[in-house]
Amino acid sequence: MAARPETARKLLLYWMDAAVGLLGLLMVTLTLVHATAGRISPLNATTTIVCLLGFFGLFPFLLRDAYDARPDRPTPKLLIATVFAAVAVALVPHQPLQDTPSWLEMGVLWLSAAALYVPLAVTFCLGVGVVGLVSGYIVAISDRTWPDVLIPEAISAVVMTAAMLLWRWLWWTIRDAHDSKEAKARLAVSEERLRFARDLHDLLGHSLSVISLKSELAAKLATKDAERAADEMGQVHRLAGDALTEVQQAVHGYRTLDLDEELTGARAALEAAGARCLIDARADNLSPSARTLLAWAVREGATNVLKHSTATRCAITIDGGVLEMLNDGVPEQPPVPGNGLRGLSERLATAGGSFSAEPTPSGEFLLRAEVPT
Repeated sequence: MAARPETARKLLLYWMDAAVGLLGLLMVTLTLVHATAGRISPLNATTTIVCLLGFFGLFPFLLRDAYDARPDRPTPKLLIATVFAAVAVALVPHQPLQDTPSWLEMGVLWLSAAALYVPLAVTFCLGVGVVGLVSGYIVAISDRTWPDVLIPEAISAVVMTAAMLLWRWLWWTIRDAHDSKEAKARLAVSEERLRFARDLHDLLGHSLSVISLKSELAAKLATKDAERAADEMGQVHRLAGDALTEVQQAVHGYRTLDLDEELTGARAALEAAGARCLIDARADNLSPSARTLLAWAVREGATNVLKHSTATRCAITIDGGVLEMLNDGVPEQPPVPGNGLRGLSERLATAGGSFSAEPTPSGEFLLRAEVPT
């Protein structure tokens, strides 16, 4: 993919290099013809050829600088090319008349290069000046009339300058489109990484919290009730296996949560921690995506209660796409929302829902999530 815009750039630049190179070869040949015919001295011919080689040698660099960046002012290369072009036009005789159009193109070619470095208004002013000066110079040293010189010179200046700007605009469009596509790809990768990190936190945060509580309970029961301790450790083993399975599903992008299972799991985890759990769920008419979102909210809400509260009672209510989890275990200094709650908020916001988690005036803590039905 990265080679495509670069290939387009090379095609555009090489095409213009070839066209300019042919024009430069023509002008050098005309200079040699004038020198052979005795219309220009060897010194002037040598100086002219040096200026031509300098101008046409700098031209590809002027194009590449203008294509790779967005210059807003003339550069030393452009100023040097200006001197080369002016000297070449001034030294070469403009007779016979059939040679004149070729030399007029020197000024137009310089103008098209300058247009890449200055604003459009400045380009217009430069165009008027170049066309006027070159036309006046030709009329003054030859027997041609103003209309014969000015009209073709003006048309040539407009066409060549417009073509040069159009070529650069085409390259910038190709490059910007490619950059935009790459930026979208990078953004998609970043979003997928964020989603995976959020999902992994939600999955492991809940499972590890329950495993920690059950392991602690089993350790306390080990000397008092060995049978119950063994049962608790069996549940820890199953939870660890379930967590491993969920992580593997998340890695492969096929992870889904069942709302009923999450409600049952939340009740078991909260009651194991000593909190009475009341559930009133009316979610049969919800879409599968809405049920999945609420399942994530139930999981994160239960994890939050287990980790950050001393709740003795937790009520879970689901009605019409709205989940409310209310518990009475608000700490004296509520903790700053962690990655889990932030991830849940982002997940719901992305799906077009809403989320809040804050203490209530009655001294309880309310987690509220609303999802599109």
